[in-house]
Amino acid sequence: MTTEATIPTTSASPTARQIWTRGRGVALALVLLLAGAVAIAVVRSGDHHGELDPRSADPSGSRAVAELLADRGVSTRVVTTLDAARAATGPDTTLLVAAPDLLTERQQTRLRAAVTGSGGRTVLVAPGGPAVERLVPGVTADPALSFDSTLAPACDLPAARRAGTADTGGLRYSTHIEADACYPSRRLATLLRVPDTSGEGTPGDTVVLGARDILVNDRLDDHGNASLALQLLGSRDHLVWYLPSLSDVPDPDDERSFFDLLPSGWLWGTLQLFVAAALAALWRARRLGPLVPEKLPVAIRASETVEGRARLYRKANARDRAATALRSATRTRLAPLVGVPVSQAHTPESLLPALSAHLHGDGQALHTLLFGPPPGDDAALIALADQLDALESEVRRP
Repeated sequence: MTTEATIPTTSASPTARQIWTRGRGVALALVLLLAGAVAIAVVRSGDHHGELDPRSADPSGSRAVAELLADRGVSTRVVTTLDAARAATGPDTTLLVAAPDLLTERQQTRLRAAVTGSGGRTVLVAPGGPAVERLVPGVTADPALSFDSTLAPACDLPAARRAGTADTGGLRYSTHIEADACYPSRRLATLLRVPDTSGEGTPGDTVVLGARDILVNDRLDDHGNASLALQLLGSRDHLVWYLPSLSDVPDPDDERSFFDLLPSGWLWGTLQLFVAAALAALWRARRLGPLVPEKLPVAIRASETVEGRARLYRKANARDRAATALRSATRTRLAPLVGVPVSQAHTPESLLPALSAHLHGDGQALHTLLFGPPPGDDAALIALADQLDALESEVRRP
């Protein structure tokens, strides 16, 4: 027997081939992204090897300025711990801090206490807002960077006037205390010299540089970079070059948590990523509306339709729905046979009395069979189907 059945559309689990076909574009994009990240990391690691290190001859190193200082009788010593940097401070020493932002808040405070009143010079290379406010109280960093790299001195500092234009553009600083504000960019200085008035004897000072360009090898011979670097770093007989490193372990009381190591604004950035991911999921998700019946393009045997739906029920472990479908179909067919309208076939008060009178059987057993609870396992479901079939056969028997 064939029938042009009208059945709801259903979806089966995708096969491995289908999963690969759908996801290969994303997988390829991830592979390309990973390869690009590795390539960029390799290239950048080569370019920035020994960055701002006076022992490095790489383009981003600072060996050239150290050699020029040595020719003028200034010794250069590299230290990598805060204790060594603090111990080296003195009136005949210039202390250069290559990366002030890498120091913890407590380390910055201890460094400030060591250089205050020492009579020496402290040079800070591109300190950010929190770092410069702790290391040089009264100085603040502007969040906007300088748009120009090469700037004119525009100040009375002798070292700046002799050097002339230099590549100092970068971070910009403002201050309300007495200081030499040089190389301004839009009215804010990119180089500050703040005198130390707290000590006795030889007065010291602190120089704040907005950029590291005048110190690196590949920019030293541009404009007045070399002259400015030599005058700032060669005012004392000794130069201590402080490069914060992993060996510079902070105090146990100053250990920062994982969230303290994340840059500011990470919370809003993470929230934006979650919102973007949710919008992408909403955009790519399937729109699962109500099932729409449609006519099949070919005639399918009723047995195949039954078997197909049965497999879906079994795969979903939906014995309750299967039992409900069997009982509902049986009640619909039995109602006309016992004189009950089809509209009342699913009402026990209407169907069961008529069915009991026709069979002269137990109404309670019929109620359990036609309206009872769902079966607990597959065997009980098969038994229920057999019992419903037997009941219908008995009703139809003349």
